[in-house]
Amino acid sequence: MYRIISNEIIKPSIGRMVVEAPYVAEHRKAGQFVMIMVDEKGERLPLTIADSTPEHGTITLIYQIVGTTTAKLSSMKSGDCLFAVAGPLGHPTEIKNYGTVVCAGGGIGIAPLFPIAKAMKASGNRVINILGARNSDLLILEEELRAVGDKIFICTDDGSRGEKGLITQPLTGILKEERVDLVVAVGPVPMMKAVSELTKEYNVKTFVSLNSIMIDGTGMCGGCRVIVGDELKFTCVDGPEFDGHLVDFESLGKRLKTYQKEETESFEQYKHKCKLEGAFNGK
Repeated sequence: MYRIISNEIIKPSIGRMVVEAPYVAEHRKAGQFVMIMVDEKGERLPLTIADSTPEHGTITLIYQIVGTTTAKLSSMKSGDCLFAVAGPLGHPTEIKNYGTVVCAGGGIGIAPLFPIAKAMKASGNRVINILGARNSDLLILEEELRAVGDKIFICTDDGSRGEKGLITQPLTGILKEERVDLVVAVGPVPMMKAVSELTKEYNVKTFVSLNSIMIDGTGMCGGCRVIVGDELKFTCVDGPEFDGHLVDFESLGKRLKTYQKEETESFEQYKHKCKLEGAFNGK
């Protein structure tokens, strides 16, 4: 059992949890994730490790309340325990001194981007961060990423924070104005696809993280299959990061929708049950 130190809602529908996991805290690297279970009968939920404090044996996880398991996660309190925290899993981000690195994060994808940007800066890179979201309520870790970068751009679809528009707009300006050695993009599939198509025009190496497609986390279920170039890869064991110029985003987008109907039905049933019990806060 893994004790929860704190669990707070930092933005509408977004929570931040600090949990005791000494082994993970000591060994995790940027880009890696954990597989958690809220209870013994719960589903396995992959979450990228947003931060860790090895001296305290804790890791920080940031999640968006979009379904049954994340809703259950948001209801847990300090002192409660997660049934399981397995990790660190996945290949870490290839951190080295590239030169100028642009880190682009969209929505909840900003959370896994933070440790990558932090590690890139610590390795001597010039780091430019671009954060995007549908609106300001979904924009997270702005100050944290401002602190680990040389420059930051903020954009929202509705203009409620920063520039009105998509991440590709400030990225286009950067690519036109200066040499960029690497782009790391983490966020919704359409956003990562758009970034990869743009950087391909400028021949800039691009990593994308596909952690949102994972189910089992061990390579046994095959649910996270993705086509990269001419090869079939498993996101959980071969990734979660891949060359964005080689990922088949069309098939990836279709696979993400495989269980959409079942996930929606499960969440509606959970909310109905919680409302009957007076427990669901609707966030």
